[in-house]
Amino acid sequence: MSTISSREIRLASRPTGEPNADNFALATVELETTPPADHLLVRNLYMSVDPYMRGRMREGRSYTAPFALGEAMTGGAVGEVIASNHPDFSPGDTVLHNYGWREYASVHGKGAAKIDPSLAPVQSFLGVLGMPGKTAYVGLLDIGQPKAGETVFVSGAAGAVGSLVCQIAKLKGCRVVGSAGSAAKIAWLREKAGVDGAVNYREVKNLRKAIAAECPDGVDVYFENVGGDHLEATLSLMNDFGRIAVCGMISQYNASQPEPGPRNLALIIGRRLRIQGFIVSDHSDRNADFYRDMAAWMGEGKIHWEETVVDGIENAPDAFIGLFSGENLGKMLVKLT
Repeated sequence: MSTISSREIRLASRPTGEPNADNFALATVELETTPPADHLLVRNLYMSVDPYMRGRMREGRSYTAPFALGEAMTGGAVGEVIASNHPDFSPGDTVLHNYGWREYASVHGKGAAKIDPSLAPVQSFLGVLGMPGKTAYVGLLDIGQPKAGETVFVSGAAGAVGSLVCQIAKLKGCRVVGSAGSAAKIAWLREKAGVDGAVNYREVKNLRKAIAAECPDGVDVYFENVGGDHLEATLSLMNDFGRIAVCGMISQYNASQPEPGPRNLALIIGRRLRIQGFIVSDHSDRNADFYRDMAAWMGEGKIHWEETVVDGIENAPDAFIGLFSGENLGKMLVKLT
């Protein structure tokens, strides 16, 4: 039986602190060109790297299983079916699946979804039309519940999720302020995302004062992507009955020891704040609404998105590591062909 060579990235060791190149290994495997029953052989075109993957690199209980040492990592990918042993898929179909970090994948049909490349570039289904887009949509609208005229503050506002949160909040009639870590990102937020205010957290001496200057009427909804000093500063600015949607805390993902919590958590009581963490996979009931609304906004030119694309499977670890130093504007992707 014929085979095809495929390179893949494996977890070689569990990081202590920030991941580095030694935590990853590039390996080559042979895959049969005739898939097993109900499987597809997929040539991956793009794969996603996401901050949540850092949690899967450590052992311990979480909402998803950790990566196994010595085995290929997984994550979102889009690719072309080159062989099918499943009645619902044919060669030439474009599919979304969770076997990234490799050039070719054997995917069970239950784990693949057809996508229409005529609707948008295929990599968009890993970003604005994929998990990051749905995270922004559900987190803001369902957890944050913004109302027209309210102030929404977004940390990590130039990332894959935050950049979309800013724009959806504007579409809902809110005043929007975002934080980011470079002059270029601040310019993008103002010029493309249309925010009303922006804070370059790397350049300010007092983060709380900088956010307060951009949010003179306080904050009604905080979309949390960063944690740490961002959370403490914003808690002090929350209005009564404010909502905090906790998507991520990237500033703490590489901490080797638990970091002290915000010193002002008691504000939750008097200001009657609601703080809720969420995992987007819990909200599959919102898929149809998300695709309908996001596709409409994209078609009307109301949503802008950016992608930072790194070429080659061998550079996937560098792309992932770059997330933690803010090298991406918008969605970080790896192009595999």
